Amino acid sequence: MDLIMIILPVFIIFFIGYMGQKLIGFDIKSISTAALYLMSPFLAFRTFYSNELTMDYLYIVLFSLLLTLVLFIVVWFTARAMKTTRPQRSAMILGGVFMNSGNYGAPVVLFAFGAVGFDYAVVMMVFQSLLMNTLGIFFASIGGEEKATWRQSLQRVIRMPLIYAAILGVGLQLAAVSVPKTLMEGISLVADASIPTVMLVLGMQLAAIARKKVAYRYVSAVIVIRMVLSPLIAAGILYFMPVNDLLKAVIIVQSAMPAAANTTMFALQFGTEPDLVSFTTFVTTLISIITIPIVLLFLGV
Repeated sequence: MDLIMIILPVFIIFFIGYMGQKLIGFDIKSISTAALYLMSPFLAFRTFYSNELTMDYLYIVLFSLLLTLVLFIVVWFTARAMKTTRPQRSAMILGGVFMNSGNYGAPVVLFAFGAVGFDYAVVMMVFQSLLMNTLGIFFASIGGEEKATWRQSLQRVIRMPLIYAAILGVGLQLAAVSVPKTLMEGISLVADASIPTVMLVLGMQLAAIARKKVAYRYVSAVIVIRMVLSPLIAAGILYFMPVNDLLKAVIIVQSAMPAAANTTMFALQFGTEPDLVSFTTFVTTLISIITIPIVLLFLGV
């Protein structure tokens, strides 16, 4: 029951967004654009500026790259075998490769492993966010309604402010530049608003889903990859990495998270099968009520 209570707040926020869309109705794309372009860069800057860089963080980066590569290969060949269209393949990549390590994973890690584990979770969250805001946007763009070319998709990635905000945060930290307290307070206000906004957007999109448009066999394939194969692949990669047991546990829990809420924003932004992406996120999130406690028990929590 305690493990269920850890993830309950996440579902409360999703439900608020769901009911808000049902009862009031919002311009979901405008809200998602604001969260993506205006709020998320402040979160990335604050995290990279405030968290001291260590060797453990280097291993987190290496792990994230390896896991993303392996999952991409698995999803790509699965999608090819299922004879998907270009938008469907991109939607499967969004749901299968990128996990909700931020507004779901980080709070779970905090309650399960404490402050030290949470520091690891935040670094993984931000790097995963960088991957989502580069590779995720690339595949959302190339599989979107506009049928963008590779060059056009790369140009959209380059225009993402989150990348430059993270680089600025690292640069100021390494240069030991002190940001005035009042300025950091303003940055934190926007940064703190980004995560709940993204979660509300997911709830809104779930309320707008037309289920008859969802191809359930693609959802099923992504569920297996995201919820079963991902933590198993993570454990296999970590077997060869010299990291402490706490970091291993945090990474495995993060890898077992459902599809990232941010992918819903990308799918909305570029018209990349948003119903399929949102429904995948919804189902994997519901399933995680069972799978996350199982993973935590397996890790001895």
